Amino acid sequence: QVQLVESGGGLVQAGGSLRLSCTASGRTFSTYAMGWFRQAPGLGRTFLAAISRDNSTYYVDSVRGRFTISRDNAKNTVYLQMNSLKPEDTAVYYCAAHPNEMEIRFGDGYWGQGTQVTVSS
Repeated sequence: QVQLVESGGGLVQAGGSLRLSCTASGRTFSTYAMGWFRQAPGLGRTFLAAISRDNSTYYVDSVRGRFTISRDNAKNTVYLQMNSLKPEDTAVYYCAAHPNEMEIRFGDGYWGQGTQVTVSS
């Protein structure tokens, strides 16, 4: 069992930056692949980025080059650095954990409660 708590969301102007954090409970964090998803109003939850146990990363096209996922296993924390934010990035952002890095993008692992990001134009 993994419990995840996100933080770092807020209101930012277009073009600005935010860094989201997600801290996991337990002593097995390093064995999980970690990912970030978001859910905009009226839409489903969509996969954004993932980082494997060996720090390999993957991004969807809409955020590649603007968002960076990283992890600090000593702190049981995964980060999402978001730059050049756009109004269409407005959503609730969720982190996820999965023991299988090939499965995390399908969203059937452990979830945090989400953190709101609002980008004003």
